Amino acid sequence: MWSCITDFFTYETTKSVVVKSWTIGIINRVVQLLIITYFVGWVFVYEKAYQVRDTAIESSVMTKVKGFGIYNDKVMDVADYVTPTQGASVFCIITKLITTENQVQGYCPESEKKYICTHDSNCTRHLNKPGSYGILTGKCVPFNATIKMCQIKGWCPAEIDTIKTTPMMEVENFTIFIKNSIRFPIFNYTKGNFLPTITGDYIKNCNFDMVNNTYCPIFRVGDVVRYAQQNFTKLADKGGVIGIKIGWMCDLDKSDDQCNPSYSFTRLDAMSQKNAVSPGYNFRFAKYYKMENGTDYRTLVKAYAIRFDVLVNGNAGKFNMIPTLINMVAAFTSVGVGTVLCDIILLNFLKGAEQYKAKKFEEVKYLLSLRHSDTILRSSDSGAFSIEHYS
Repeated sequence: MWSCITDFFTYETTKSVVVKSWTIGIINRVVQLLIITYFVGWVFVYEKAYQVRDTAIESSVMTKVKGFGIYNDKVMDVADYVTPTQGASVFCIITKLITTENQVQGYCPESEKKYICTHDSNCTRHLNKPGSYGILTGKCVPFNATIKMCQIKGWCPAEIDTIKTTPMMEVENFTIFIKNSIRFPIFNYTKGNFLPTITGDYIKNCNFDMVNNTYCPIFRVGDVVRYAQQNFTKLADKGGVIGIKIGWMCDLDKSDDQCNPSYSFTRLDAMSQKNAVSPGYNFRFAKYYKMENGTDYRTLVKAYAIRFDVLVNGNAGKFNMIPTLINMVAAFTSVGVGTVLCDIILLNFLKGAEQYKAKKFEEVKYLLSLRHSDTILRSSDSGAFSIEHYS
């Protein structure tokens, strides 16, 4: 019991032991050099750990599409093929349409092959499931002179979406105008993708490209699809989702003209290319009308489109004393790792490990050790014991 108490009330202090060994000396300096190189090269220069960073970017995006196309011998303008019309960061350019005209509420046969029937019993098994284009009644009715289909109640005639149509290929030459404004709230820093060097004449004539016009805010649809590594013909036929990514990586310790946007492009629905069940991108909408007798009727449109998502991300950094001091302290502390590694090697792997242990760990009982001070040889280092003197 008494020994436990005396062991508890002890004090440990550092003792300097100079080990004059080329092997340990080289290992120690190499480890220290690697640690210093890591902190200077990676932490401070590359990662800029001396900065406070703002990743909560605030962004506004406005878009406009321009171009004319021909579809089914009709000229299509932006009001015909762009949805929604507000010019938001997500918009669609319609490339292909399947139209079902003059639909009215009533009873009619389904149009999908899975509803082919010969008598009513073939249709009653579908009653607990929703039909493709209406509510199933359980009756088997003629679809044409040779085929019967299960009957539905809904908008009639039912849509036939297996019709083959040709996409509007002029879409490839349409242009997308993007206006982007950003703000980093921590630094109250604002900027837009209209650089000071951009003039009205430049805007009228430029198209974005990766080499000569990297800051032009006008993008040709065909170029965007190509930069996303996609085939325009296939994309226009089935539809898809393309991401236009605007990156703002700003070092606010530098001049304002160094904070500029960078553009990149990717296919966001890449998995739909591998899925044969529902490939591409399409949606439906309807245009409603009223007959003279008050009966409602509509034109149903199934639209295949290329959807564009404008995605904005970024971060900004600026010098601040607090992270600088924190990382400097971490750097100086980490240099001591070399000492720990050298101690492990000395204590376990090199010749003379027992001698080193004897000199590194010494138990002093009260002040009695002062009587033996004359028997110990001191090195030229102040207060340090040298193992070399005992060799």
